[in-house]
Amino acid sequence: MCKLNKFQKFFYLIFIFLLVSVLNSCGTLSKISSGTKNQITDIFKKKKKHEEETLDDLLREAEKAFAKGHYNIAYETYKKIRNRYPGTPQSILAELRMADCKFWEGEYLEAISIYEEFEKFYPNNEAIPYVIYQIGTCYYKLKLSYDRDQTYTKKAIETYERLLQNFPQNPYKLEVKKRIRELKELLAKHEFYVAKFYYRIKYYRAAYGRLLYIINNYPDTYTCQKAKKLVLTYYKKALLETKELREGKKKDFWGEKVP
Repeated sequence: MCKLNKFQKFFYLIFIFLLVSVLNSCGTLSKISSGTKNQITDIFKKKKKHEEETLDDLLREAEKAFAKGHYNIAYETYKKIRNRYPGTPQSILAELRMADCKFWEGEYLEAISIYEEFEKFYPNNEAIPYVIYQIGTCYYKLKLSYDRDQTYTKKAIETYERLLQNFPQNPYKLEVKKRIRELKELLAKHEFYVAKFYYRIKYYRAAYGRLLYIINNYPDTYTCQKAKKLVLTYYKKALLETKELREGKKKDFWGEKVP
């Protein structure tokens, strides 16, 4: 039994050797190898095509979610596109749309961060005017009432003015100019509010200084006209306060005597 098995093994080896020799002489092995290579190439082509279809599918999915107002879902899908397909036009679009998602969700500070990052990495992109406009609009949305801090108001004006300076023919210029006027009116109202506060607590020099600031910096505002009506009264009070401070009859805002 053992001898028979050895014989069979020997027979099979001879058979395989003869078969390879015949196939090689006929070019069959070369054809098989070529066919295998073509099959592998086709597989990679199909895989690449599948990946391209997947990218398109992701983009359609993201845009559909965005259009329906499902900004959180859209954001995550755009993020996948950005991470999986870096350097593609779709990934650049996805980065911009991620910022848009945050904007429409009302998460303006996060939106600003993404918009600014986009502007930093793609300064020559055709969407830059839109990006700057959106940054300004985020600050515009974050602005507070005239009796509160006006940091965001000032940042909105700075951003909008940068847009007008760098891209004077941008499609948002009419709206931007309108908003700048509105924002400057808000700043003037804030200064007027502070001036009246100082006047109420009888620090007339500070109040008068605020009115002058409005007149010099926001001459085209409605609030400036109100300031002009009070400036003479405030000036007279400021002179009187200066005299009292000099004579030591009154201390300044910090409780110190004026030298």
